[in-house]
Amino acid sequence: MRTVCIGALLSALVVGGCASSKGESYVKAGYSFANLEKVAIVEVSGAVAGDAAKNQIGDFCAMELLKRGYTVVERAKVQALLKEQEFQASDITSDEGAAKAGKILNVPAVVIISIPTYKENMNMTIKMVDVQDASVLWLGSGFGSTGRTLSTIVGAAAGAAVGAAVGGHDNRVAGGVIGGVLGGVGGYALSPQQAEQVQKLIKQVCKDLPYRFPMKK
Repeated sequence: MRTVCIGALLSALVVGGCASSKGESYVKAGYSFANLEKVAIVEVSGAVAGDAAKNQIGDFCAMELLKRGYTVVERAKVQALLKEQEFQASDITSDEGAAKAGKILNVPAVVIISIPTYKENMNMTIKMVDVQDASVLWLGSGFGSTGRTLSTIVGAAAGAAVGAAVGGHDNRVAGGVIGGVLGGVGGYALSPQQAEQVQKLIKQVCKDLPYRFPMKK
C-alpha cells in the first residue's frame, strides 16, 4: 500500500512539473533598436540564488540577444567590472541604478532579469533600459515550470532506493521520498532539467524581442 501511495504521489508531481512556458512583451513606441550596438546584462535578481545559476540564466538571455543582432557584455564580466568601480550591487535592481551601471560600462542599454518566484513554477521579467534616461525600451514577462519538481523527485527516489537496499525499512523509505519531494532537495542549483525549463521560458519571454535590424525576407 505504501508503494502504491508513493507511486501516485510521484506521478501527480511529475505531471505538475511539466507545465508549458508562456510569455509576452512590450516595446517603446518609435524607438530604433539599430542604435543599440552593444548591451550589457547587469543583473539577475529574485528567488534564484548563487552566481553560477545567475550567470547561466544570463547566458541563456545573451543567446537570445545575439540571435537578434546585439553584441552582449555577459553578466559575469559586468559583475567584475562593476566590482572594480566599487559599484553597489543593490543599486542595479532599479532602472535608474541599472542605467548608472550602463554609463560605467559604456553601453547604450542594459538588461535586467528578475525572477520573483522560483518554486515548482517560476515567473520572470526581462527588461531593457536606456542608459541615458532610464526609460524602458523593451519589457518581456512570462511564467512556466522550473523543472525543480522532477529533479527533486528523482533525487529523493534514488536516495530512498539506497535506503531500502541498506536498511529495508518501509517507513524510512516513505519518509525519504516524501521528505525529499516536499523539502526541495537540491535548493536553487540548476540541474539539467531546471536549465532546460529556464531556457525554454527565456525563449518564450524573448520571442518578440526586436531585432536590431529588420529581418530580410
